[in-house]
Amino acid sequence: MSQLELALKELAGNSFKNMLHTYTDKAWKGILVGTLITAILQSSSLVTLMVLAFLGGGMLHLRNALGVVLGANLGTTFTAWIVATFGFKISVADFAYPFLAIGVMTYLLNNSRPFLKNTGMFLLGFGLLFLGLDYMKLAIDAYASAVDLSAFREYGLWWYLVLGLVVTAMIQSSSAMIVIVLSGVNAQVIGTDHALSMIIGANIGTTFTLILGSVGGTADKKRLALANFGFNFLAGIFCFFWIDQLIFASSYVFDLTDPLMELVLLNSLVNGLMILGFFPFLSPLEGWLKRRFRSDIPKGRSRFVKNVPLDLPSVALMALEKELDGVLKNTLKLVWKIIHKQKGPKKDASVWRKITFQPKNLLQDYQQLKDLEEELFQFALGLQEKNLSPEEANHLSELTHTLRLLVVGAKEFKDVIHNLKEMEDATEPFVGEVLAEVQEEVKDFLTLFEEYHGLDKADAHTLHAVEEKLKSNYSARIHSLYSHLRNKKTDVSISTLANVIQQVFSGLGLIWEGIGSMRKKEPESLEKD
Repeated sequence: MSQLELALKELAGNSFKNMLHTYTDKAWKGILVGTLITAILQSSSLVTLMVLAFLGGGMLHLRNALGVVLGANLGTTFTAWIVATFGFKISVADFAYPFLAIGVMTYLLNNSRPFLKNTGMFLLGFGLLFLGLDYMKLAIDAYASAVDLSAFREYGLWWYLVLGLVVTAMIQSSSAMIVIVLSGVNAQVIGTDHALSMIIGANIGTTFTLILGSVGGTADKKRLALANFGFNFLAGIFCFFWIDQLIFASSYVFDLTDPLMELVLLNSLVNGLMILGFFPFLSPLEGWLKRRFRSDIPKGRSRFVKNVPLDLPSVALMALEKELDGVLKNTLKLVWKIIHKQKGPKKDASVWRKITFQPKNLLQDYQQLKDLEEELFQFALGLQEKNLSPEEANHLSELTHTLRLLVVGAKEFKDVIHNLKEMEDATEPFVGEVLAEVQEEVKDFLTLFEEYHGLDKADAHTLHAVEEKLKSNYSARIHSLYSHLRNKKTDVSISTLANVIQQVFSGLGLIWEGIGSMRKKEPESLEKD
């Protein structure tokens, strides 16, 4: 199962992440997608990891994530159907050997070709699964003939429920446990009611993987672990008390004579009833869960990356992209405040006070931007240590470069706050005119920046045109300043006025370059997102 999971993750991981991101805007869609992905990957743990990453990155609502988890529980029953259909009907050892041989050769001889290497790993895992099943059948048959197992039945169904729960919690695979149970039924070691009790226990026991993983984890992880346990525990206990009725209903409605097929049907039926029972209550459950574990919400100024595990680099990159949108908005907001909302010392304050003036609220806003930058850079450093593809590594480099451009652009404006205040307090009308022109220019460019960033597609022509406009407007502004100063007086130094114009346009240029970098084509693995 581990080999199959690893191979499928490498072969189709990005496709499934795209599907999970794109088609889970409704809870019912989440159930369908969760069922499909888990049926193919055969790993509810892997699907849960994806869900946590998207949930933490703000790309998936909690109620839709709960839908995916419900679907994942149903998807894990797919292995049981395969094993019950083929595993006990043919000589599975003979069936497994060709897969093992081809898988090993393909894996060993294609180290430089990832697709073929992972295909070999998949064939190897597939062969091992059925070879192991054959060994298990022989072992349980021998065990049943040598040991009198009738004594165990005296303990009642509760004993089998607890046994299924404990064993599954230890081996951390409900699929493997179900294969073991099917082998026991095939050898007539246990009856259908005992087997179903063990499967119900297995469904509860498999939630301990996520529970253990949530210890010390984020609030989202604990919420999902609690919900997953609640789903399986409540549905399992309900079905446990109605085992006889469920067995009768499956026999009466579907008229099954094969105990193996009856058992896998009952397994799917239990998980189907769980979906039907909880689906109407996902929205109120979402509200209840959001009020839990608030103290476990990670600290920091970021909105998304602090909740995203680094185990899925492509999802982490998407979260980092969303953070950059917030950095851009905060940068544009800070620039607007600096240019248009000056509230400085009174006119009768000392000259030194006026020169050194730095508004506290603006400095706090800038420091918050710097703190966020530091947090995002630390996240990027952690991501670099993961096994990134060349495309993902390049994209990460572009994102960190974009982040630096935006923050340095904001710094250019922060550094002229005291100059802008000096211009505002000047008595010569010409200085006020220069300030008004700069303010109007910045306002126009900020509006243009916001409009362009909101477009669905990047426009290379617009990028270049705005870049040229920034350069030409700066040259025209400096030329106009020097021309007018020949005939007009100023009580602010020429160097100060020129410095303000230079840094304002430098800051705008850096921000625009950052926006252009954000709108570049993303790596192939992320394009569909």
